[in-house]
Amino acid sequence: MSDIYLTKDGFDKLQEELAGLKRQKNELSVEINEAREQGDLKENAGYIYGKEKQSQLMTRISELEIRLRNAKLVDNSNTAFNKDEIRLGATVTMRDENSGSTMTYTLSSADEADPSAGKISVSSPLAQGLLGAAAGAAVKVRLPSGEKHLAILKVEYK
Repeated sequence: MSDIYLTKDGFDKLQEELAGLKRQKNELSVEINEAREQGDLKENAGYIYGKEKQSQLMTRISELEIRLRNAKLVDNSNTAFNKDEIRLGATVTMRDENSGSTMTYTLSSADEADPSAGKISVSSPLAQGLLGAAAGAAVKVRLPSGEKHLAILKVEYK
């Protein structure tokens, strides 16, 4: 299993999801018991649906527990690292040298990624091309849509 790096926010988000799924599992157990009391389980749609849903919940709960147990938290408040260098947790403002447009993205774990909120996965092609670069650098990033020439304007850790 590869290392799982999470920011504190990402870790908290996964813990919240896990707690919610455990609540759903408990509610579903009650529903399954009620359906079981209705008799013939082979033709009991409520029981069959409940068991399928329970299986899906248990799979996701197991996945989350493993991810949380193996997660390595990234602490961006640590002063020992170079805050000008792009890494997980960095908010990067850059300019596309071809179009002149400016964009800002925060590099997050895959669990935290939300492009509509400006958070991209650190394993995405764009983020991979930015990792290790610093403010003031010009980078070429190979994307599925073609090569981009980007100027790194600012790197922040919030």
